[in-house]
Amino acid sequence: MTGITRRALLAHCGLGGIALRSLLRDDEPLPGGLHHAPRARRVVWMFQSGGPSQLDLFDPKPELVRRNGEDLPASVRMGQRLTAMSGNQARLPLAGSVFRFARHGESGAWLSELLPNLAKVVDRLCFVKSLHTEAINHDPAITFFQTGSQIAGRPSIGSWLDYGLGTDNRDLPAYVVLVTKGRGGQPIYARLWGPGFLPSRHEGVQFRAGKDAVLWLENPPGIDVPRRRRMLDRLRGLHELARAQEGDPALDARIAQYELAFRMQRSVPEVTDLRDEPESTFALYGDDARTPGTYAANCLLARRLLERGVRFVQLFHRDWDHHGNLPSGIRGECAQTDRGSAALVADLARRGLLEDTLVVWGGEFGRTSYSQGKLTPDDYGRDHHPRCFTYWLAGAGVRAGHVHGATDELGYNVVADPVHVHDLHATVLHLLGIDHERLTYRFQGRRYRLTDVHGRVVRDLLA
Repeated sequence: MTGITRRALLAHCGLGGIALRSLLRDDEPLPGGLHHAPRARRVVWMFQSGGPSQLDLFDPKPELVRRNGEDLPASVRMGQRLTAMSGNQARLPLAGSVFRFARHGESGAWLSELLPNLAKVVDRLCFVKSLHTEAINHDPAITFFQTGSQIAGRPSIGSWLDYGLGTDNRDLPAYVVLVTKGRGGQPIYARLWGPGFLPSRHEGVQFRAGKDAVLWLENPPGIDVPRRRRMLDRLRGLHELARAQEGDPALDARIAQYELAFRMQRSVPEVTDLRDEPESTFALYGDDARTPGTYAANCLLARRLLERGVRFVQLFHRDWDHHGNLPSGIRGECAQTDRGSAALVADLARRGLLEDTLVVWGGEFGRTSYSQGKLTPDDYGRDHHPRCFTYWLAGAGVRAGHVHGATDELGYNVVADPVHVHDLHATVLHLLGIDHERLTYRFQGRRYRLTDVHGRVVRDLLA
């Protein structure tokens, strides 16, 4: 076996060979097909990074307003941990929302005055007011939502879906990420859409604003399409030769990524060019949708990607982290996001896509019912709160016009129908035809899944 590499030796004999064969078998996630009939074919997740205040948007608390300025009762807190940012305050004064709430639609769902556009589609929405998580700080909390673990390194939810379901359009990635440009707030890392220990081809692809939507996709100067094709053909031949010698499945992923990138040189410019959209589209999304990289433009681009067969589109919008000056800050965020979010729901519905597209909106946790920092008649801040917060869903298989769960009169604890992050993940997978306990991948001697070791489908959210 002269000239054989160490990788090839391990692949052909001993424990390395056993591990390789195991990997090859595990690369068939759903060998018998979907576990049940799906209600959804695709997902768009509008992630509001920083933690939107449910108490100022979705969950009105008249008692909190009435008791504004009083100390948070020990009987409500029950010794639950606080962050270092407010844990050393001499007082934890209750802060009622300064915003007006009203019921909307036939469902009578409560919404803040900050969300006039969402109010127009409220009967299509399903509100989950009892979501909770263990994570109390941003990075572990957003990592938990993305991967099912607070510790970085596991596959993102979009990577799991690509691994389990594949793609409906071979010319575009199955998982696309869009980040609102020019926003402050907590950082958004590329590892949040990473494949973890799954094959690298399942990684999400970020589309950016501007001329080059995908970095390093275009040919360098002097390289035309025929020359690029010849180079890829020659490179493929070398990879296939190495694959035959070494038995390394990572080479297959590399070939697939090169080929996808070549096809994307045509498909990406087409899908990101909004000039073919009629004026009625911009009347719906607003003039901000004409500016690439804005939240509204990303919502419109998400619709274009979904209708072309992209399996999972995820929008990230930052700067919801309002520890102080919340009334002013949240007004600005809602002005940025309310119209685009509602327009995407309405646009999907009028195109017949909402019936098999799942829409998800929310952040990594909620905000406290007490004020962080000084409380004044018209100003306050709110700290991180993992005990209860609100998400909304719409579309395929979701129970429209429904409110699930409830919090106490001060908005501090869940009092009815709690929903854990793993439960939400399990429900999303269920709507896509997947049993969350059976979508697994063997890594380092253990079968991993998105929902780790627990999680349940929340049947009350299903139509």
